[in-house]
Amino acid sequence: MIEHDKSLVPNQDNAYHVEHARLLASSYSILTGSNLVSAKITDKAFGEVLFNASRVVVSHGTEQDPIFNYANQLALTLFEMSWHEFVSLPSRLSAEALHREERAKLMQTVTAQGYIDDYAGVRISKNGRRFMIEAATVWNIVDLDGRYCGQAASFDQWRFLD
Repeated sequence: MIEHDKSLVPNQDNAYHVEHARLLASSYSILTGSNLVSAKITDKAFGEVLFNASRVVVSHGTEQDPIFNYANQLALTLFEMSWHEFVSLPSRLSAEALHREERAKLMQTVTAQGYIDDYAGVRISKNGRRFMIEAATVWNIVDLDGRYCGQAASFDQWRFLD
């Protein structure tokens, strides 16, 4: 299983967690048949490109109460959090309490099917700003040995509800 030190903010020195970024992208590609970002990006630049992508990309691990372990810059901006705040957050808390049961059912479906590509749901930022995400893809993360490593989500459509 590929692991990265989530205590380190993505930057040039750690190649923007390129190994984790590649793991997200390879799982996405295997399950959906599409590329998360351009396939023509060099390995060295891939982490930076994903971190600065024009679509939200987040992932969580395999803990009993999964905790986020990755967010690109657009996700951090949308959720109004720093890297350290985000990677300390149980992923269930990204949804309002009212919507957590719906989110839990979604995660169970993804676990069983591998991915979904039509998810919509309400999320909330650290400062209480509510937004509806639309047409999100949520997928299982699997390493090169086929071991389950968590789940990831990506979307580029949302609207603020406040």
